[in-house]
Amino acid sequence: MGANRTLRVGVVGAGVMGTNHGRVLTGLPGIELIGIVDPLPEHRARAVKLIGCPTFSDLESLIEAGVDAVTIAAPTHLHHEVALACIAKGIHVLVEKPIASTVEEGREIVEAARRAKVTLMVGHVERFNPAVATIKQAIKDEDILSIAITRVGPFPPRMSNVGVVIDLAVHDIDLIRWFTESDIVDVQPQLASAVAEREDIALLQFRTASGVLAHINTNWLTPFKARTVTVATRGKYVMGDLLTRQVTECFGFKTDGSYSMRHLPVGQDEPLRAELMAFLDAVRTGGVPAVTGEEGVASLEIAIQCLGAPKKPAATAARPVPRKVVG
Repeated sequence: MGANRTLRVGVVGAGVMGTNHGRVLTGLPGIELIGIVDPLPEHRARAVKLIGCPTFSDLESLIEAGVDAVTIAAPTHLHHEVALACIAKGIHVLVEKPIASTVEEGREIVEAARRAKVTLMVGHVERFNPAVATIKQAIKDEDILSIAITRVGPFPPRMSNVGVVIDLAVHDIDLIRWFTESDIVDVQPQLASAVAEREDIALLQFRTASGVLAHINTNWLTPFKARTVTVATRGKYVMGDLLTRQVTECFGFKTDGSYSMRHLPVGQDEPLRAELMAFLDAVRTGGVPAVTGEEGVASLEIAIQCLGAPKKPAATAARPVPRKVVG
C-alpha cells in the first residue's frame, strides 16, 4: 500500500469507545473517515452530532462504501463475526480488547488474517499510555523480580455482560506479558461477586516463564478510579500512576537503607491517538502491528483461565463472620 495514499477507514460500533475512535480518526493526517456503523439510531445520531461523519445501520453498507481498514469497537460477542466479514473482503482490522469472546474465536480471527495477508491489531490501549511506555523503558534490560498492578473503580454505568477480569484485568495481563516479554505459566485467582451478577472483585496472582511473580488487584467497589503499577527489579523500584502519568524510580540502594529517587519524564500523547496511528502505520508499511492478534489471544486465554478456576458460591463467600456481642 502506498505510503502517502489517503486511507479510507471505517468504525464499527458507535458506543462510547467507537465514538472516540471516530473523533480521533477525523484528526489524523492522511485519513478519510468513511463512516461509523451502529444498528441503534440513537448511537448513530450521537455520532453525527459529535463527529459529523456519515453513519450506517449495517456493516455491509460500510463495506460497499469502500474502506481500506476498520476499527471494531462493537460489543465483544460481535468481534468474531465482524472481523471475519471484514477480513474476507481484504480489509485491515483493529479489534478492541478482548479480541473475541473465546480463545477459539480469537484464533480463528488470527488465522483468517494470516491467510488473507491483512493487518490485524488488538486494541490494548494501555500499552500506549505514556506512563506505561516510561515504565517499560525504565525496566529495559533489568532483572525483573515482581510486578503489582491495581486497577479499581466504581461500578461502570454502562451495562456490561462481562465482569472485572475481562473488562479490566485483561489490560494488566497484557502489560505483565509485555513488561516481562514472557508467557504467564501459573495462574492463581481469587474472585468474588459482592454486588454484581458477575465477579466484581478479583485478586489474581501469576508467575511468568521467566520467574517473575505478579499480581493484579481489580474491583468495581472502590468509589474512585485508581490505576497504579509497581515493578521491582534487582537494581531499581519503579512506581507509576497511570491516571496522573507520574513515574518515579528508586535506585542506588545502600546497605544502610538509603537510596536515591527521581521522577522520570513522561510524554503527553493521547493513548488512543497513539494506538490508532500505530495501527495505520502498520497498514501502510505492512509491518508487524504493535499488539498482534496472537498477543491478544494469549492475554484472553489467561483471563479465561482466571475465570475457570473453582470458586465458592457467592452466598458462602459473602456470609458475615459472626461476632461475639459483649453485653
